[in-house]
Amino acid sequence: MAQRQLGMLSFGVLVVIIAILLIAFGPIQDWGSIISLTLVLYGLWTIALAGIRAKNPVKYERGALSTLIWGVLLVSIGGAWLLYALDPLYSFALLLLVIGIIAVASALLRTRK
Repeated sequence: MAQRQLGMLSFGVLVVIIAILLIAFGPIQDWGSIISLTLVLYGLWTIALAGIRAKNPVKYERGALSTLIWGVLLVSIGGAWLLYALDPLYSFALLLLVIGIIAVASALLRTRK
């Protein structure tokens, strides 16, 4: 699939996510939930996009691992934002956990090559 098509597809997914969340949370005007859930859902799409890129690699394109890491970061930032309402320590712990897991995974993948 061409880069331009994936870019347009990603933009369409983002618009659909925002529209659905505005319909769901707009009447109660919970903007924090709208933004954090947008990050989580778009991060999940980015993780799926990493799978697409791993299946069909293109020579001069961002790698699947890089796309996967960005997706995981988006999901963790959105999740930390949602957890912040419970306890700020939980959100901080989640971010540290994700950064540690990404560092270990990147180091292991680099030593394998």
